[in-house]
Amino acid sequence: MMERAESCQKLYTRLRLWEFPDEYVIEPTDGSSASSLSINRVDASIKLVDAIPECSSVRVPKIQTIFGVVGMLKLVAGSYLIVIMERECVGSYLGHPIFKVVSMKILPCDHSLKDHSAEQKRVESEFYGLLRVAERTVGLFFSYDTNLTLSAQRLNDLGDESKMLPLWRQAEPRFLWNNYMLEVLIDHKLDPFLLPVVQGSFHNFQAAIGKDIIDVTLIGRRCSRRNGTRMWRRGADPDGYVANFVETEQIVQINGFIASFVQVRGSMPFLWEQIVDLTYKPKFEIVKPEEAPRVAERHFLDLRKKYGAVLAIDLVNTTGDEGRLSAKFASSVEPIQNDDLRYIHFDFHKICGHVHFERLAFLYDQIADFLEKNGYLLLNDKGEKMKEQHGIVRTNCIDCLDRTNVTQSMIGRKMLELQLRRIGIFSAEETVSSHPNLDEKYKILWANHGDDVSIQYSGTPALKGDFVRFGKRTIQGILNDFYNALGRYYLNNFADGTKQDAIDLLQGHYIVSVSRDMTPPSQKGGLESMANFPAALGVVSLGLFLTVLSLGQARYDLRHLFFAALWAAISMGVAAVVKANGRIFCNRPRLHKPRR
Repeated sequence: MMERAESCQKLYTRLRLWEFPDEYVIEPTDGSSASSLSINRVDASIKLVDAIPECSSVRVPKIQTIFGVVGMLKLVAGSYLIVIMERECVGSYLGHPIFKVVSMKILPCDHSLKDHSAEQKRVESEFYGLLRVAERTVGLFFSYDTNLTLSAQRLNDLGDESKMLPLWRQAEPRFLWNNYMLEVLIDHKLDPFLLPVVQGSFHNFQAAIGKDIIDVTLIGRRCSRRNGTRMWRRGADPDGYVANFVETEQIVQINGFIASFVQVRGSMPFLWEQIVDLTYKPKFEIVKPEEAPRVAERHFLDLRKKYGAVLAIDLVNTTGDEGRLSAKFASSVEPIQNDDLRYIHFDFHKICGHVHFERLAFLYDQIADFLEKNGYLLLNDKGEKMKEQHGIVRTNCIDCLDRTNVTQSMIGRKMLELQLRRIGIFSAEETVSSHPNLDEKYKILWANHGDDVSIQYSGTPALKGDFVRFGKRTIQGILNDFYNALGRYYLNNFADGTKQDAIDLLQGHYIVSVSRDMTPPSQKGGLESMANFPAALGVVSLGLFLTVLSLGQARYDLRHLFFAALWAAISMGVAAVVKANGRIFCNRPRLHKPRR
């Protein structure tokens, strides 16, 4: 079955990069006698050459091994080639090796920059800085042999014509992280060089169940349509694409059988946002509330088209700001609910609190009928389809990270048990918990997956990860959550704005241009002139540190309560002043315009 996913034209698996003073040459070195790719460093023109250019005393190349071409971007004056310098094999997907990108390199084709104006050079430098941020993108995976953007069910359903296409043409555009970066190379018909890259997560393990060996793989595929960082990308866009949309596929292989179950997570599908203002939890703002039903309808129509029936599980609180969002979600979905779309609200914090996650069993009781009806993919040892998945569970909380991952891991566990009973490995009463080795590895699998998704969106590992990893809350886990929450606060306010710009640049959500919008902001005096990154970071961080330190000493001397309150007030005061002045410390460069 898996052979059907293979392209008729193989990708080059190993390449040699020749860096000449005036051009880059990428030579296939995997045994194929193919032409090399030449990119001019002045005008970024591209051509295939049959031989490596001659070297001389004035044309001495730097030679390195690379493992793939990610793509090319054009900025204001120059173009930039992105290649993979280091890779790591992290496992296999249905028999094909999967690699993780360890490091990338930006190769500038900007020799023509010397002929441009000082303003263009300055702007180019700022954009290049964003590319250097993007160079450190985490969670990128690829395969030379199979299409990692497609689930096992979609791979199995590929038609004869589709399976003969190059991998990039088979790819699901939503999950093709370098879709925009490949456009220039696609125009030059360079299929063997065009490497599809997915951002997300990939983990697997093997464990023994009696005499049988089970192989479990968990893949996360992040959608690039509304990609971004936690507080800079919320809700949906007018077309219904939502922030932090991730397709998670759990694949089981045992005794020749292959079972797959797919579920998704994503932000609440209407227009809402949080404006970063140095407060720990900025207020949620619903944008154009009258548009919410239309945006939600677009979102769910798209899900139903791609996955079939949809069960939407909303885990947010019913009170406060979260309650307002949940109410808007429920009211937006209510007119379009039918046999193929069902909405369930489950107040995770109210029902489960911070430690009683076993109460998720109440949620499972409500959704078991949907899971049993819409099933999962099951292929027998001959590759024949015995069962297929007809619907999807969509889970969300506010960030679609912590509560969501706990809930998805519970659903994944239940589906694994159903699959193993169907195959005949488990008896009717047998569970994953009946096998300690399998149970431990399964918990770690989902905990690592949750950390990966969280790091890409929030910059820190997932909260509540101790429950997913160990099956219970621990003191160390609670302390880790505290530190990670502080880390998220810091990143949201001081780093994620620039990171968001870098993401938008890579994904083609903005097109670079030189315009009057680039005029630097006017200088202001007084307190606001001091409101820059170092001052903000110093005052707020020191205040938080001294607050915690004073609280720790309060048990010995109650006077420390006064100092704790004083330092907390100072920190909050700085945040309030900044918010009142309408100033955000992590000012993002407004150097580009939306891509249409």
